[in-house]
Amino acid sequence: MSYANARDIFPNEILEIIQNYVDGEYIYIPRKEENKIAWGELSQSKKELLNRNTKIYEDYLKGMSTHSLSEIYYLSPKTIQRIILEKKKMR
Repeated sequence: MSYANARDIFPNEILEIIQNYVDGEYIYIPRKEENKIAWGELSQSKKELLNRNTKIYEDYLKGMSTHSLSEIYYLSPKTIQRIILEKKKMR
């Protein structure tokens, strides 16, 4: 998200109307529903986490303990357990 000066965006009439409600404050203007994108779609973070979690589950099925997995993936044992539980529910 980036900030822009309203003077550079809005015509004076609209800027004056907005100033009646918010004068000198920062406001957030949300995206239109049809323009929304899910978290991680641009940076591929979502895909990378899904791949990591799948690998964690595969390693667990091969016999690795949650403690070992937590050390390998730098996650808490509770997080490893949550990932394993989520993957079990999906299968």
